[in-house]
Amino acid sequence: MPDRRTFLRGFSALPFLGKARAGVTVKRDYFQELGIRTFINAAGTYTTLTASLMRPEVMDAINYASNHFVSLIDLHEAASKRIASAIGCEAALVTAGAASALTLGTAACMTGTNPEFIHNLPDTTGMKNEVIMQKSHRYGYDHAVRNCGVRIVEVETADQLESAVNDRTAMMLFFNANDPIGKIHLEEFVRLGKKHGVPTFNDAAADVPPVEHFSRYLNIGFDLVTFSGGKGLRGPQSAGLLLGRKDLIAAARRNNSPNSDAIGRGMKVNKEEILGMMVAVEVFLKMDHAAEWKEFERRIKVIRDEAAGIPGIMTETFVPEIANAVPHLRITWDEAARHQSAAEVVRKLQEGEPSIELRPGAQKGIEVAVWMLQPGEEQIVARQIRKVLKG
Repeated sequence: MPDRRTFLRGFSALPFLGKARAGVTVKRDYFQELGIRTFINAAGTYTTLTASLMRPEVMDAINYASNHFVSLIDLHEAASKRIASAIGCEAALVTAGAASALTLGTAACMTGTNPEFIHNLPDTTGMKNEVIMQKSHRYGYDHAVRNCGVRIVEVETADQLESAVNDRTAMMLFFNANDPIGKIHLEEFVRLGKKHGVPTFNDAAADVPPVEHFSRYLNIGFDLVTFSGGKGLRGPQSAGLLLGRKDLIAAARRNNSPNSDAIGRGMKVNKEEILGMMVAVEVFLKMDHAAEWKEFERRIKVIRDEAAGIPGIMTETFVPEIANAVPHLRITWDEAARHQSAAEVVRKLQEGEPSIELRPGAQKGIEVAVWMLQPGEEQIVARQIRKVLKG
């Protein structure tokens, strides 16, 4: 059998442990160890593509918090007050993503601070247990609302909404990205909620930037609004914000971790994420958004100039109407004439070296999101797209 010295020599040579030699620390390439390819993100802030990269200031806050013990309840309270003050709203809560905020906000509208109701969810006995939504606003994330045991009541018109309100109505939910296709728009939705005394909740997860949206929906009159932490804010991806009325935020906090017998107990946000989210908000509010916009336009020009020189290729800059409202580039061509489909181009860019992910769901051609690119990556994206398009 090998002796102890032989064993330790072999153990220390394993590549995944990292080692210091002549004062140099060898860092582990974790993703390479796991056999996972990284990619250039020309897609945007999609959760399945791990959204955004946290800012250095956020990582500083996370690393700082990781070295200290504090009361989680005290930290939640203090950080929430700081965030609410910075944004200019009554109250705030750092949540485990926007989906968690949907569950906690719904629970708050149902239970208030009644301890029996809080402990019983998703058993809704004795509580208001209906949430009104426009049919056109139904989406996968309303499952986070249904977690509370509510029944979704679908409506299409203002008259139908008013007829649907009754003594079981706990909340009215609005999906901001679908505002253009609904028949009841922002202001009217809020007006109807106020008229009937029903709290209104706006899921605006992907709607900053622009920075003005932080306060816009609350100023319109929504009682609750949620934003994702890991998209344009570039905070922790597993964190989010619930903003709104002080009484509802207080009730949401009662339904949240670290309270043990509550529907949000599994939606834990650790001290690192709370502090990181607070710093992400502070940095986002202070940054030069006009300069950042110009930088996005510069990146688009680099890519567009490379593609536009290819015969038959057409390019245009566009800004999504609501969610992810920053400059994007659309590249189109006659697929039959060029014998090249958009799906084929997407696949070749994904399989290339380096791998490049484009914005999913393009109706025509390919769409390039530049706001998550790291310095210099626009040049790589431009060259690879040109190479693939030229065949």
